[in-house]
Amino acid sequence: MYRAVTRNIEVVVTPRFIADRSSPENNYFFWAYTIAITNHGPETVQLRTRHWRITDAGGRRQEVRGAGVVGEEPVLKSGESFEYTSGVPLQTPSGFMVGTYGMVSAGGERFDIDIPAFSLDCGDGRRTIN
Repeated sequence: MYRAVTRNIEVVVTPRFIADRSSPENNYFFWAYTIAITNHGPETVQLRTRHWRITDAGGRRQEVRGAGVVGEEPVLKSGESFEYTSGVPLQTPSGFMVGTYGMVSAGGERFDIDIPAFSLDCGDGRRTIN
């Protein structure tokens, strides 16, 4: 589990290697990651955008930008959470991801919150779903 807090908004990431969607002999390694976003602040906020930087063990970097997450732009009142699961393939058996979510407050202020850097590793300690 990886955790970051920005402006009283907590982002917790739990990645896991998915063996049955991977094909190591073809340099295809797939991870799922579950993200929980919790608003511990007093003001209602909305997640509007995402920006990911994904790096594999060979140093290949992808940047992904877009609206919302999994087709949604969730609104979080004080004390509310939103959770989703997504996935990412890499050409190497390890790598990492880091990013930001673009938020907007009820008052119209735009700001970014951190997504903690997290490791994608299918080494000996991996958790798999078959």
